[in-house]
Amino acid sequence: MPELPEVETVKRGLAPFLEGRQIVQAVALRPDLRFPLPDGFSQRLTGRVVVCVKRRAKYLLIGFDDGATLISHLGMSGRFRIYEGEFPALQKHDHVIFKTDQGAEVRYNDPRRFGFMKIANAGDLFDHPLIKSIGPEPLSDDFNAKKLAQALKDRHSPIKSVLLDQTVIAGLGNIYVSEVLFRAGISPKRKAANISGVRINKLYNAIVDVLSQAISVGGSTISDHKQPSGELGYFQNSFGVYGREGAACSNCNCNILETGGVRRIKQSGRSTFYCANQQR
Repeated sequence: MPELPEVETVKRGLAPFLEGRQIVQAVALRPDLRFPLPDGFSQRLTGRVVVCVKRRAKYLLIGFDDGATLISHLGMSGRFRIYEGEFPALQKHDHVIFKTDQGAEVRYNDPRRFGFMKIANAGDLFDHPLIKSIGPEPLSDDFNAKKLAQALKDRHSPIKSVLLDQTVIAGLGNIYVSEVLFRAGISPKRKAANISGVRINKLYNAIVDVLSQAISVGGSTISDHKQPSGELGYFQNSFGVYGREGAACSNCNCNILETGGVRRIKQSGRSTFYCANQQR
């Protein structure tokens, strides 16, 4: 499932083609994705001008001149693609099309249809059920090591599970939490409340570094993610532990025949990858 870096990459790819542009036609090629599309979806967006393209956690937010905001989640396989000039034939899983006054088409394609689109009315975005309980953005000025420590101090669940909680910190998912904990040298099994002092600083720095680096290379393409230009993401080439069960981690200095390499365990129903030698 796309996490913060992938959605941020999509946001940055779409913004130059949508911001300030009028949607001359919004086309819904089916009535639903994971959920039914909002009533009057095409009519509400056709003729509107896009004033901003933003991201909150794993949600893409497209704001319009009437104050409404389209909230889009990419699900497991959703992606936006930008076309200009000659438009290729529609693909099998193209479900929504936005045509702009600049002559571009932005198509939403989603083979599994786990993504969805909602519309928040003017003034309702920050009280919307999908948005209102989300924690701080990890790359914002509202987040720092001190605030991370405060968020963890009363949490007695494993740190891996706590970092996946979107009310604690926004946008982190299974891939990036595994990579963050590896870079910070923290075991995913350690209780969140037991992380303090130097470890908090290492954890905060790892969060910022991993997310920033992933965004700079377009996120991670493991199966479905592509940038709006059609280009893949490349951060998967920098994974230290994720998906590397039984192999050496990227900082390996141990006898892999003795340690067994990167380990995989289940936490909160998700696979966790870690190096028992590097992470304590």
